[in-house]
Amino acid sequence: MDQSLFRSELAQQLRVDSVRASTAAGSGHPTSSMSAADLLAVLLDGHLRLDFDRPDNPANDHLIFSKGHASPLQYAAFKAVGAVEDDELLTFRKFGSRLEGHPTPILPWVDVATGSLGQGLPIGVGLALAGKRLDRLPYRVWVLCGDSEMTEGSVWEALEHAGHEQLDNLIAIIDVNRLGQTGPTMHGWDLTSYSARAQAAGWRTIEIDGHDLDEIESALTQAEDGDGRPVAIIAATQKGKGVAEVADKPGFHGKPLAHAEESIVELGGLRDLRVKPAKPDADAKPHVFDTGSGGLPAFEEGTELATRKAYGQALAALGDRRGDVVAMDGEVSNSTFAELFRDAHPDRYFEMYIAEQQLIAAAVGMQVRGWCAFASTFAAFLSRAYDFVRMAAVSRADLRLMGSHAGVAIGEDGPSQMALEDLAAFRAVHGSTVLYPCDANQTVQLVTAMADLPGISYLRTSRGAMPVIYPAGEQFPIGGSKVVRDGDDVTLVGAGVTLHEAVKAADVLAHEGIEARVIDLYSVKPVDSGTLRRAASETAGLVTAEDHWPEGGLGEAVLSALADQPAQVRTLAVHEMPGSGQPAELLGQARIDATAIAEKARELAS
Repeated sequence: MDQSLFRSELAQQLRVDSVRASTAAGSGHPTSSMSAADLLAVLLDGHLRLDFDRPDNPANDHLIFSKGHASPLQYAAFKAVGAVEDDELLTFRKFGSRLEGHPTPILPWVDVATGSLGQGLPIGVGLALAGKRLDRLPYRVWVLCGDSEMTEGSVWEALEHAGHEQLDNLIAIIDVNRLGQTGPTMHGWDLTSYSARAQAAGWRTIEIDGHDLDEIESALTQAEDGDGRPVAIIAATQKGKGVAEVADKPGFHGKPLAHAEESIVELGGLRDLRVKPAKPDADAKPHVFDTGSGGLPAFEEGTELATRKAYGQALAALGDRRGDVVAMDGEVSNSTFAELFRDAHPDRYFEMYIAEQQLIAAAVGMQVRGWCAFASTFAAFLSRAYDFVRMAAVSRADLRLMGSHAGVAIGEDGPSQMALEDLAAFRAVHGSTVLYPCDANQTVQLVTAMADLPGISYLRTSRGAMPVIYPAGEQFPIGGSKVVRDGDDVTLVGAGVTLHEAVKAADVLAHEGIEARVIDLYSVKPVDSGTLRRAASETAGLVTAEDHWPEGGLGEAVLSALADQPAQVRTLAVHEMPGSGQPAELLGQARIDATAIAEKARELAS
């Protein structure tokens, strides 16, 4: 069989298997899969360099289905290369199957979970950056995009960044099938509208008929000839191509075909073709950065330093010791102090500019290749990228995030800059770790621990300088807490800024004959239930104070830990919208300062 006929037949097989998989499941997106079948057939046969027998080969190309709802096509492709068998293909979307409704890394050939549209291309930017600047290997990153998702702001963040970084190892294949879920897309088949914007961002664009195998071949060949620009292949296709009942017709999105058997006959019937993608160099090794054996920063007790600055110093020192540590920031590195890492390790630092979705996506892409990625920005701005964090958990990604300038304690900047919901947001992420240090030495130890944590970890840092209360080198286990003041009358619980307010309150209470136990709950998730339970049973009750809204933060973490134990708990949090002012004024207004903590403690002690 000549190559042209083989590719034509392979594309039809991919369509047939997409129909079969979604029919067996009783759900899915066969029409979205059918539009891109020709594109994928040519990519598999001669352009994708991926050893399916060695998915961990560092030289492998990467294939990301940003239009994750076209998973039947991806799974059909895996069958065509021999990675899955036909029996497994027909378990699509069934309980316990690896072939979930949208792709996840349960399958070793899937790098990241997709399905929340607009994420594949930004993550592809991260992988392409890793290939160029970290691994320094010639693999390519192929991203199959849908036309509907091209309206997402995250896609345009990706286009801008890829163009700026001249990522000619990144190739986006945009399946312009004209129809979205409820009707025509914004631009229909106006390929020039997509080209013009991509070109403005520094991309090379190639417009083609996405069903003409020769045009597809030419476009992929041109795309592989790197010229310093990322490439967008913009392909006009038909949704539901090959089946007259659904081809280019609205109303069939996300539905199995009503007449599957007839449709399969119309597509030429069952086939069992196999394709062998090219294999990359089996001996390729990623670049390894030189490291030293320097120590960690240490700060003298009684001095004052902002935890955000301690973060930067700790990260730079960690980079000295570990060549796999990389860092990125959203153009606030002189506030998060990620600039200290940048200055120490410029080859492993990435400026992501004011594009928080791309910031997180880049970290996700880099960790795919095993890099230990730290990403930082103001805590309030991480909310823009929350969907990327949520999907990173679905991807089983290991991410280390730092949010600075949290709470009313930042002062004069006002509420637009005050993260007051971040603890709740990150506590809600599956498998996450949420840390909130109160001093510089504690920050150093927690940053160091984060480098080895699985899943999503979040470190909340503060803007203002705070006293160092712990000796250098003291350990802070994840899931632990510290009792910084003993007492048997009442317990005060704080973290970060409010830990220092709790200590002040304990001093005031001691002069009144009330002995307050003070707990530093630096690990907000997982929380130290044992220490909290002992405090509840050994004292009159607990007062919690947090620079955060009352919902979902430290107070509710404590209440959850004590849910099945009788305990008196008073929670202090920010209840009213703050304004600008001095930090002490705002803490007082919010009733989370030492005065308010002492007042609640007296109520319990009495």
